[in-house]
Amino acid sequence: MIDAAASVWPAPAKLNLFLHVVGRRDDGYHRLQTVFQFINLVDTITLAARKDREIHRIAPLPNVAAEDDLCVRAARALQRTTDCHFGARITLDKRIPIGGGLGGGSSDAATVLVGLNELWQTALNVDELAAIGLQLGADVPVFVRMRNAWAEGIGEQLQSIDLPQQYFVVVDPRVHVATPQVFAAPELTRDTPPTTISRFVSGDPTRNDLEPVVRARHREVDSALRWLSGHAPARMSGSGSCVFAAMVSEAQANAVVADCPLEWRAYTVRGLAQSPLADAVLAYRAGHAR
Repeated sequence: MIDAAASVWPAPAKLNLFLHVVGRRDDGYHRLQTVFQFINLVDTITLAARKDREIHRIAPLPNVAAEDDLCVRAARALQRTTDCHFGARITLDKRIPIGGGLGGGSSDAATVLVGLNELWQTALNVDELAAIGLQLGADVPVFVRMRNAWAEGIGEQLQSIDLPQQYFVVVDPRVHVATPQVFAAPELTRDTPPTTISRFVSGDPTRNDLEPVVRARHREVDSALRWLSGHAPARMSGSGSCVFAAMVSEAQANAVVADCPLEWRAYTVRGLAQSPLADAVLAYRAGHAR
């Protein structure tokens, strides 16, 4: 079997600058409001097209079966939708903490969709790719669309938003938080009054409604939030476990990271105007123009 030349694609993490649960739908899914901010903490995915329909994982994540691997599921979903007869070899270099609320798995899935759409020449537009992504997870569409976004619904109703470029400290307390358990918690606040983009931009108070649930169940997250809040106002991203705080400068961020307790992992990250995946798509097309 002959493999095509491999190409490298970025899969960035995101922060939820806030997350409000404003209701619950009849199907059990929660209605949310949030802002997605891309950051320069990035997984790297190497893709190569195959001439058969097989999807091969190279060095898969430990204890993750192929049927649960979002990269594999994304590739197969694109195959089914387009009736594509190609396959793929997928290598994931994982840097984004797993189960940290930074969207790593969703971003990986989106990058596979976007990258294979180019390699396989399936020519789907961004709306069609986002629709496939939504079948894989509520956060996948924002990564497919590659822009910071205000999000509503279950996270799939997206409106691009310009955000100030700033540095953050992200602390990973090295614990995995199971999102379904957080949303199933009986004490979860589910009736936060809806807000608006203009009120968010003007600085109206926001919060992460999932944070109290996670803090009560994971002392490591509670401890990390208490520690980081001693340096700057901090909150949890998504359903956790990672917590973050905005910094006035890269130097301040680096100083906080250097002070991080050894049992945790801390990162200095920069907010991005858009996903680096957008640049990767442009570079790929420029290199393969006919």
